[in-house]
Amino acid sequence: MARPLEGIRVLDLTQAYSGPFCTMNLADHGAEVIKIERPGSGDQTRAWGPMENDYSGYYAYINRNKKGVTLNLASDEGKKIFTELIKTADVVCENYKVGVLEKLGFTYEVMKEINPRIIYGSISGFGLTGDLASRPCYDIVAQAMSGMMSVTGFADGPPCKIGPSVGDSYTGAYLCMGVLMALYEREKTGVGRRLDVAMVDTLYSTMENFVVEYTIAGKHPHRAGNQDPSIAPFDSFKAKDADFVMGCGTNKMFAGLCSAMGKEELIEDPRFKTNLLRCENYLTDLKPIVEEWTQTKTVAELEEIICGLSIPFGPILTIPEVSDSDLTKERNMLWEVYQPGMDRTIKIPGTPIKIHGEVDEAQKAAPVLGEDNVAIYTEVLGISAEEVAALEENNII
Repeated sequence: MARPLEGIRVLDLTQAYSGPFCTMNLADHGAEVIKIERPGSGDQTRAWGPMENDYSGYYAYINRNKKGVTLNLASDEGKKIFTELIKTADVVCENYKVGVLEKLGFTYEVMKEINPRIIYGSISGFGLTGDLASRPCYDIVAQAMSGMMSVTGFADGPPCKIGPSVGDSYTGAYLCMGVLMALYEREKTGVGRRLDVAMVDTLYSTMENFVVEYTIAGKHPHRAGNQDPSIAPFDSFKAKDADFVMGCGTNKMFAGLCSAMGKEELIEDPRFKTNLLRCENYLTDLKPIVEEWTQTKTVAELEEIICGLSIPFGPILTIPEVSDSDLTKERNMLWEVYQPGMDRTIKIPGTPIKIHGEVDEAQKAAPVLGEDNVAIYTEVLGISAEEVAALEENNII
């Protein structure tokens, strides 16, 4: 069965994580993504570990299903080639420092003249406009300046970065969503769009109750560890053998938990009768009661009891544990792909977007640098193999 984005061509000028995450998602579902890299060095993630045979496992994961060419956009000949590629494309994605592509002569207005149907998407730290537009940004900066770090960690500890680079992945996913919106609109209008997605904007938009607690209730959110500030009990707890998490989001769930603990009197206790009251009295009164009970049982025993009440529950798994779990296997969330450069089959996270009837596996490994130069430049642009060799010799590609 054809994949949803077959027939869409994306020129991928992105590097690091946020932009490649966007184009990876497009490639996973059928778009022809042509990753354009600097001759000689390529994407900066080619040097990011884990490394094997001088090839990056990080790069391999985030650039699967893409074709790869090299092109020197600072050269006149390189600009001519890129112009010809734009004529054939549906989408251009980039996450350079703001203004870099424009300085090379490729503003949206110029691209529109070349191809009125082109969709031009940019990721930046702070957006294309404003005082901070030209400032470089990595995920940790976005987490810091969006407010995310200020509410992550425990109350008696320092602000903390969330482990994975959520500023990159969320922003990449948002740009991917924007590209799909623009493609849908183009079916009706025939013209493309300019897309501007900023990492700090993205993380701020995901701060949910933390923002509205301030803007609506006037409260200043603070770090609370694993506790949810608006639901209780919703936290991590100690069992006899390890920690686990659960969340009681309704009065019915809380009543079920009270019955399981043999403490039905807590259901009508004036401290805990409503969710708001449970939140107000959580740390001082409710959590100690719950944890006194949970510490008498193992995680496995608690899982059977609490899941039997339809209360959300989860053991706290390590990366090896979740990677080797039945759930990961059942959901096909580890893809196997033979990776040139590493010269072996590797496992990488698969797509969480499961489209029924679509092949749920990697179609192509990430490219070695310039892997598809001959194929793309000869088949797409009609350049002869001899000319391609000359372009490579002159460091144009």
